[in-house]
Amino acid sequence: MRVLIIEDEVALGKTLSQLLSENSYQCDIAENLSDAKYYLDIRNYDLVLLGWGETQNSNATLINDIKKEAHKTSVIVLSERQDKEHEIEALKSGADDFIRKPLDHEILLVRIEAKLRFGASNIIEIEDLIINPEEEKIIYQGNEIELKGKPFEVLTHLAMHNDQIVSKEQLLDAIWEEPELVTPNVIEVAINQIRQKMDKPLDITTIETVRRRGYRFCFPKKIG
Repeated sequence: MRVLIIEDEVALGKTLSQLLSENSYQCDIAENLSDAKYYLDIRNYDLVLLGWGETQNSNATLINDIKKEAHKTSVIVLSERQDKEHEIEALKSGADDFIRKPLDHEILLVRIEAKLRFGASNIIEIEDLIINPEEEKIIYQGNEIELKGKPFEVLTHLAMHNDQIVSKEQLLDAIWEEPELVTPNVIEVAINQIRQKMDKPLDITTIETVRRRGYRFCFPKKIG
């Protein structure tokens, strides 16, 4: 599960990241809205933890934008404010939960687990193709397809950005933990495996190459 922590209190952001990492979550930290929007543009998140201070009124707009662009992403507001009006505003903007600071870490973990367990499903269904990111499973016309690891993650990321052109650099940033340590040709290897293990045997096309720009998920598209 991947979590984006948006928190301008640097120490708190690091504490939350360490807490979640110790509980098997993958975390990114954004200290301001600009960084948050950058991460949201390049990666898919199961959960956003949004720190909301006394004067950060633009966060309501950010919550609304997240829900429009990635409606399956859960948003939990971590608030310094104690007034009921602020909680109502956050929930009306689309937040899934509202927790006041100071935080009880044990309670926070329980509420995160509950939200991810009962929140919206990340399963992608397009005609007779089903991609289940949580179980790393692909089913086409009722039959399970053997595609795991990075090729599966590349396919899933492109499917989540259906009809959008995604560059190699964006794929590296979104999927590899240390993208600076790998070369872009790992993307070509992953795409080739998708085509060899899935597209050719099934006589379908799921990904098309857009010359000099990247790749685009294009299913359903029959060969020939």
